[in-house]
Amino acid sequence: MTRRQELTEAQLAALFDPATEQRDMVRHYMLSDADLAMIRRCRGDHSRLGYALMLCYLRYPGRHLQANERPPAALTAFVAEQIDVCADGIEDALASEQTRRRHAAELQRWHRLRAFNARHGAAFLEAFAFQDVPAAAPLLRAIDMLRSMNKTGASSVPKSAPISFVRGRWARHVMPSGAVDRRYYEICVLSELRDRLRAGDIWVVDSRRYRSFEERLISQETLLELRANGAWPVAVDADFERFIAGRKAFLDERLAAVERKAKGGLLPDITLDKGVLKIAPIEKSTPPEAEALAARLYAMLPRVRITDLMSEVARWTVFTDCFTHLRTGETVADQRVLMAGLLADGLNLGLTRMAEACTVASLGQLAWTADWHIRDETYALALRRLINQQQREPLAAQFGSGTASSSDGQFFRAGGFGRDAARLNAHYGDEPGSKFYTHVSDRHSPFHTKVIAATASEALHVLDGLLYHQSEVTSVRHHTDGGGDSDHVFALCALLGFQFAPRIPDLKSRRLYSFGKPSNYPTLEPLIAARINVALIRTHWTDILRVAASIRTGTVTASLIMRQLASYPRQNGVAAALRELGRLERTLFTLDWIEDPELRRSTNRELNKGESRNSLARAVFIHRLGEIRDRTYENQQHRASGLNLLVTAIILWNTRYLARAIAALRTSEEVPKELLVHLSPLGWEHVNLTGDYVWASSDQVSETPDGFRPLRPPPEPAMLAA
Repeated sequence: MTRRQELTEAQLAALFDPATEQRDMVRHYMLSDADLAMIRRCRGDHSRLGYALMLCYLRYPGRHLQANERPPAALTAFVAEQIDVCADGIEDALASEQTRRRHAAELQRWHRLRAFNARHGAAFLEAFAFQDVPAAAPLLRAIDMLRSMNKTGASSVPKSAPISFVRGRWARHVMPSGAVDRRYYEICVLSELRDRLRAGDIWVVDSRRYRSFEERLISQETLLELRANGAWPVAVDADFERFIAGRKAFLDERLAAVERKAKGGLLPDITLDKGVLKIAPIEKSTPPEAEALAARLYAMLPRVRITDLMSEVARWTVFTDCFTHLRTGETVADQRVLMAGLLADGLNLGLTRMAEACTVASLGQLAWTADWHIRDETYALALRRLINQQQREPLAAQFGSGTASSSDGQFFRAGGFGRDAARLNAHYGDEPGSKFYTHVSDRHSPFHTKVIAATASEALHVLDGLLYHQSEVTSVRHHTDGGGDSDHVFALCALLGFQFAPRIPDLKSRRLYSFGKPSNYPTLEPLIAARINVALIRTHWTDILRVAASIRTGTVTASLIMRQLASYPRQNGVAAALRELGRLERTLFTLDWIEDPELRRSTNRELNKGESRNSLARAVFIHRLGEIRDRTYENQQHRASGLNLLVTAIILWNTRYLARAIAALRTSEEVPKELLVHLSPLGWEHVNLTGDYVWASSDQVSETPDGFRPLRPPPEPAMLAA
């Protein structure tokens, strides 16, 4: 009977074929000194070549070089060059089956490798005790069923097997013709278990890494110690009765004030008719004079290649020193090679095409630098250096006070291998992709970015950017659009000392909450849904404080704990109590939103900064059709970090040169200070982002005595208008 092939030839090749592209071979098959020492122990060039190739196969794709299998010529040549033997020796290396087996056994012993099969899956499930939130119960029932089948030796999956956790991408393999395939069912269970462990929906009993919700929080005893030692990490009073009395008095006062204005028709741009709330659209606030000034200033900026822009910013900030070697801590000897690698990420060009487009490094040099110097923590350190400099720029103070910020997600389509890791969100069309979720200060500093799934709730990630960036940005008030809005975010922002000010979509359908009877506020009564459940918040107040303190002290990340809270059913006590507190804080914000037109305008203004930054990012992320083609989260995060670093460098460069342009213009005419608040450092027309990526030598750059490029002459206003 012919065995049915479950995977296509392309899928099999992706899983089991060795790498042959130069970039991939550098990543997987560069031999260390320890590797070379082992290889030299073999007698004869052909034996050394065979041993080295077996080592490479075990590293990637993670299997033996099989009998009668001929390695690709590109791989053979790559390995032979490193061990200084002739690639033609492959014929002798493949001739002895006994030698091949000996090499395989020796390497397995040396690296302590074992072949994986179904027995290991069974042993894994048997070795650990799992617990879950109710939403993950079907997966835990599947695990219990597989344990029982493994013990009894059953080969067929019962018709009653839980399948609600099987996603669409698995369904065609797990249930190819209606019946459940045992092998794929077990693989699917293990895959989903991995994802649920990462999300926190399932945890391992007595595990340090995969802990339950309760175990992730600091203990009540630790909370009391923090309070006694004066190190209270939460921004509210720990005594619930004092806290709730203060919030009740404040909410009653605000409801009464807005009630009076609503009754008298004194709310600016607001109509409240028969319980229907309407807010007039926000009018454009940028005067034509400010737009004309911005056009003249940008026309004065020198035209610059992106390579030279990066070099100039590196000279100002020395951000390249942040990219230290993973092992030795040394900086990169040739900064141009490093910057070429950074541009490969930020421009979405990739290392292979960058090696073809630049003259400073080969693909091997770029790949080695990327693998050893460019990683999440070095990107974060370099970004911090650029952000801190942007925050300190004198002109940046005109853009904002430095106390406000916003965040927004930007969707990028997936292409190539990236489609396998992407999700489909109908909001962005019928193409899969991912989102880069970025926080931006009111001084145009994009101080935090992370990759999230296209289908992920942005609200889960709002606090991560506010809490875990490493820069000098101090945000007091934070804005999001509707995607970042949730009751849990309102509650936690209040507990952690942030003012949360989202632009709430469909505000007319949102409801207020009160402590007293809604009838106490007859004009607002149609908007009030219910009274706040004080007893529920009181019951879980200690746990609420533990959640907030754990987030603030870094015991657990905000996104992880919020994901766990969101996964609980609505009747869960802590989640429901935090939601009730969020309703209180949302009501206070909504009353401010109704009463204060300047709050509405400032929220819109800050969100526009983020949207304009996204336009710059879209222009910079120009290659590969602007698609994400990386399969792993790590590589996608590198792409997002590189893009954000490059965007920040452009923003800083623009800010400095705009300041110089303003100073130059003021020598001949008045530049009103009040117009500068509307200026943005997000232009890119003067930056050459494409072509060959070359770095000018110092004698090729025409600079003024103070080290800057000369400005272009200011155009006459009439010429711009023409």
